Amino acid sequence: MRTPLPIALLTVVAAATSSPVMAQTPQPPVAPQLPVVSTLHGERRVDPYAYFRDRSHPETIPYLERENAYTDAMTAHTKELEQQLYDEIVGRIKEDDTDVPVKDGPYHYYSRTERGKQYRIHARKRGTLEAAEEIYFDENVEAAGFAFYSVGGMEVSPDHNFLAVLVDTNGYEDFTLRVKDLRSGAWLDDRLEKVSWGLAWANDNRTLHYVTFDSAKRGDKVWRHEVGTPRARDVLVYHEPDVLFNVSLSRSRSGEWILFGSASFTSSEWHVVPAAAPMSPARVIVPRRPNIEYDVIPGDGAFYILTNEGAQNFKVLRAPFEAADPSAWTEWLAHRSDAFVEGLMAFKGHVVVIERREGLRRLRIHELASGAVHDVEFPEAAYGVFPGENPEFDTNLLRFSYSSLVTPTSVYDYVVTTRERTLLKRDEVLGGYDPSRYTVERTYATARDGVRVPVSLVYRKGLQRNGQRPLLLYAYGSYGSTTEPTFSSVRFSLIDRDITYAIAHIRGGQEMGRAWYDDGKMMRKMNTFTDFVDVAEHLVSEGYTSRDRLIAHGGSAGGLLMGVVANLRPDLFKVIVADVPFVDVINTMLDASIPLTAQEWEQWGNPQIEEQYRYMRAYSPYDNVERKDYPRMLVVSGLYDSRVAYWEPTKWVARLRAMKTDQNPLLLRMQMGAGHGGGSGRYERYREMAFRYAFIIDQVRQGLAQ
Repeated sequence: MRTPLPIALLTVVAAATSSPVMAQTPQPPVAPQLPVVSTLHGERRVDPYAYFRDRSHPETIPYLERENAYTDAMTAHTKELEQQLYDEIVGRIKEDDTDVPVKDGPYHYYSRTERGKQYRIHARKRGTLEAAEEIYFDENVEAAGFAFYSVGGMEVSPDHNFLAVLVDTNGYEDFTLRVKDLRSGAWLDDRLEKVSWGLAWANDNRTLHYVTFDSAKRGDKVWRHEVGTPRARDVLVYHEPDVLFNVSLSRSRSGEWILFGSASFTSSEWHVVPAAAPMSPARVIVPRRPNIEYDVIPGDGAFYILTNEGAQNFKVLRAPFEAADPSAWTEWLAHRSDAFVEGLMAFKGHVVVIERREGLRRLRIHELASGAVHDVEFPEAAYGVFPGENPEFDTNLLRFSYSSLVTPTSVYDYVVTTRERTLLKRDEVLGGYDPSRYTVERTYATARDGVRVPVSLVYRKGLQRNGQRPLLLYAYGSYGSTTEPTFSSVRFSLIDRDITYAIAHIRGGQEMGRAWYDDGKMMRKMNTFTDFVDVAEHLVSEGYTSRDRLIAHGGSAGGLLMGVVANLRPDLFKVIVADVPFVDVINTMLDASIPLTAQEWEQWGNPQIEEQYRYMRAYSPYDNVERKDYPRMLVVSGLYDSRVAYWEPTKWVARLRAMKTDQNPLLLRMQMGAGHGGGSGRYERYREMAFRYAFIIDQVRQGLAQ
């Protein structure tokens, strides 16, 4: 029996699919099988598509081009819908828009966008906001001639005369460091290739610190460069030889310190150098110890040490600058089982503790002179809040942004002493957006082990829980990354078509504290996947949707989630969209030359260890494809992705094609000039989302019509 679509959804897809049926259904490409056999822990493993790793192999690029051609042919009938969705998405944004200026020394800094331009324009005004605008960096000008252009970091020197920029022009995150003289507007001869994330100026306004990476793209060295001198004269400040550790670099907000840390997923070590004396030897705050993580936040006369030592949810110690011996440090904020401390921002007169309680982020203000403590209050039951840059150290203002699933991003200044807040800007949503038309709900699904998993939902009002509405369920669930229930105008192209949008806050993130993360990694990783399945079952059983209307979406490690649930419960999901999915788990984690692999032995496990191999092997999507029916699937990847290599989704799709027993669409869209985040321009990203949404809407319609 055919089940009717919601009227709003049926109307749009009917218009988009009214063209004549193609005379012949396009045939999917078939990848040649060239088996590579290996044995590990007594198990014989056969990989028929290992050759895809070689981009120069005669089958690789032609096969990807055939996949793209097949995807184009299979989605040709939705081009009108795709254009309609794109027009809607663009129609909601204010194309000519300006960020709230941020005061830093004598200047007010901001960036803005202009209609029709892909990238941001960075500008500043001296003294007052009524002063003349100075455009100091226009990404659109610099991006001319490049198919891909992305800025990985920007830092203005302390005297505001120089700009250091990290630029990526192919998506592989091999940054080029350039320096601009803001007085003359001229780019200097300094041009350092193959640089990693992180920049930090010293107080002399000529010494610039940067990071480079090893052959596996692991940040492993910190260098000191003097502007205007050849790279050959740069001084190696620090080298991290341990492949489990990755180097980071920053300048303290107080301007007193250059900080560089080296951290694995279970241990960390921090070094500091006075910004006023960059040639000084680095000081180690605390040498690394197994399973002890810590972070260092310089404040007024003291370092605040955020650590998990004897504190799963982290505690804070106070270490005076002159007190190198930890025995002289004091506990500033004790461990609390009900509050996970995510971070700190230290100002001259107050400290902002960024913590998570009951699944939501809180900003807790500690006034140092009086000892008074209070929370910043927020009005909605589910929201996301993010402290801003706040470059000034001696101030009683806190800049933060706030949004919810229905409240657009709102920027506030908060006076910590009086608790007054001023709304500086709320993003305009054009096209008649009215938040009163929607309902936000926070519910809980009970996982199979009895744990309650939070779920955030937003839908158009009038929902009757009779299973008739399609529902898109999104999740990530890895690395302790929390998915906040924040605003996106893009997703209302689904919601306004009566497709509910839901976020499953599954284990592997840190929504419910550090234990939530610990219960979703290594030998407990299956909790991430079964939580998602249990949330989906809950939403079906409670009538929010039904199996023939349920869509799953995730990317990167969330794409791993998509691959696992496709194998575990293909009957539960009508459509799966997997972006840049990490699906070839065993092969990738066996090869330490691949970016991220070695460090992530502490995240997923090391296959050389038999117990860990067996556990990963049991869920690895590529290794568990079976001869059975699979959902309707769209897989998106980028040829220059350095985080999840293009060959992972390519191999996975090829194996699915060879094994699956259904006639459901399986599409691979390989972006031939993009990296992990897809296209670099904002309009490109909107087109990519319109393509995904058109596929989702069309496949739900076709599935219900069968």
